[in-house]
Amino acid sequence: MMENLPKRSFAQEWHLVGFGLFILFILLTLMSGMMTGAGQNFSWDQFFDLWVKMSNPDWSYLPAIMSPIAQTIQMALVGTLIGGVAAIPVSLLAAGNIVKNPYVRGLVRFLMNLTRSLPEMLLAALFVAVVGIGAFSGVCALAVFSFGMVFKLLYEAIETIDEGPLDAMKAAGANSIQIIVFAVFPQVFNQFLSFFLYTLEINVRASTVLGYLGAGGIGLYLNTTLEMFRYDRTAVVILSILVVVVIVDTISNQLREALA
Repeated sequence: MMENLPKRSFAQEWHLVGFGLFILFILLTLMSGMMTGAGQNFSWDQFFDLWVKMSNPDWSYLPAIMSPIAQTIQMALVGTLIGGVAAIPVSLLAAGNIVKNPYVRGLVRFLMNLTRSLPEMLLAALFVAVVGIGAFSGVCALAVFSFGMVFKLLYEAIETIDEGPLDAMKAAGANSIQIIVFAVFPQVFNQFLSFFLYTLEINVRASTVLGYLGAGGIGLYLNTTLEMFRYDRTAVVILSILVVVVIVDTISNQLREALA
């Protein structure tokens, strides 16, 4: 029976094509790095020296950063809540099964895509220039970012709902508000909560670095310790951020699994 099986060639048996493509990819990556000058200023001595200095964290600095960590979490929560709630009515305007006018849907989606194209760091820089240094700038930046993300996910979820309840309520004489409240929201509510928690995870990570631009939170202390070459304190800040992110991600994942 073994004689009847087709015999693979040497190249197929040892996957030479796959290995060749992988090596070619590595070579192209190295060549592009050499052409662009990437990594020329990298110093292994400074890299290992930094790790040695960070290997002995100054734990006495921990009480000083507890308040900024709490502020960072508050920024993420408030920004996500404002952006998520504001995205609900706009998502309805962009959903094809709710608004039949293609021009209205196209205009709303175009404006929201412009909003989503701005990263958090750029938004933070803009709000710091407009409203000044502080946590309020970070909240505004995260709210706009959350608005764009939840809008995109939610209107796509609304377009996939079951049309049966909508048709039944229309046949019973329900108006648009009643259809949205009693036929649309019940079908997407759990998904909205999942999108909210997912956006919160992203915002907790993003809010840790907004302090570099003066938007408040733990990022300001991270920047300060690096500028003062207090790498032992930098290690404490980084470890604290890691613990907060892990805890938030764990809670969010469990809640999203429960909603699913």
